[in-house]
Amino acid sequence: MTFSHCSASIIGTGAYVPARILTNEEIERTIPGTSAKWTYDHLGIRERRIAGPNESTGDLATEAGRRAIQNANLRPQDIGLIIVCTTTPRRIAPSTACYVQHQLGAHECPAFDLAAVCSGFIYGVAVASQFVSSGIYQNVLVIGADTFSKITDWQRRDCVFFGDGAGAAVIGACTLGEGILSFDLGADGSEHDAWTVLAGGSELPTSQKTLEEHLHYWRMDGKAVYNMAVNRIPWTLGRSLQRAGLTVQDIDHVIPHQPNIQILKRSAEILEVPFNRFHTNMDRYANTSAASIPLVLNEIHEAGYLKKGQVLAFIAVGAGWTWGSAIVRWDI
Repeated sequence: MTFSHCSASIIGTGAYVPARILTNEEIERTIPGTSAKWTYDHLGIRERRIAGPNESTGDLATEAGRRAIQNANLRPQDIGLIIVCTTTPRRIAPSTACYVQHQLGAHECPAFDLAAVCSGFIYGVAVASQFVSSGIYQNVLVIGADTFSKITDWQRRDCVFFGDGAGAAVIGACTLGEGILSFDLGADGSEHDAWTVLAGGSELPTSQKTLEEHLHYWRMDGKAVYNMAVNRIPWTLGRSLQRAGLTVQDIDHVIPHQPNIQILKRSAEILEVPFNRFHTNMDRYANTSAASIPLVLNEIHEAGYLKKGQVLAFIAVGAGWTWGSAIVRWDI
């Protein structure tokens, strides 16, 4: 599904991360077989943020959304639709988006969750763009938020991969030829077990057995993730660039989801894009799944790196498999 030269643009960004910092060194001291140096050298991660016991995905999403609305110089009442992209919802029901809507005071605004794991934010932006460009809603709030610490087995060595956080963007109208120029979305369910949470759904409901066997924590085939990512990231970005009538030479900033540093470096090599155009924050936040792209976007927006008219490329891959990319001409 693609929109080329649509009249929708990012008009505000926001982000929020928990206060608690968990370093590689802390993990190394408590989890046998882990290495702070290995984690940084191979994954690019030094530390990550961890949500508190009473801090849910909904709380992170609400604050990120609030900041994005303020950054867009809007009020909650000005938001026509809220989309929360998450794999770790506050509850199975009702949606995290409905909780966020209430907390923000965006009364009677429609709201729903979207599940595409690490590709979630790009999926959400693509959906929001259609509502805005068609004139159905003037402003759509898209939030990527996850608290993977809640579904991580902290006794396993792979606990180092993920962190918690939320990022948000307000999608509003813009002139044709600006804003979100194109996007590409895809999925392939043939390897749905390569990254999964086995229990807690209708296939394997919660039971004493699922709890004892730790089936409510995520499990990953690292090699499969790597191979899929370095294949699909260049492929999907090429499709979005073609639809926008641009080439990799036109990209000023690559804003990827944050799987690990090796995947991103290899993707840059395949694309023949200098790695200094790739923006990363996994050293401080690890992989924050659906929050990754909007967290990085807000960070470089606040730092003043983005200039009006520059071309941004969003790219992500996620469990499912899912993947997506978007080409954006910065309009703020």
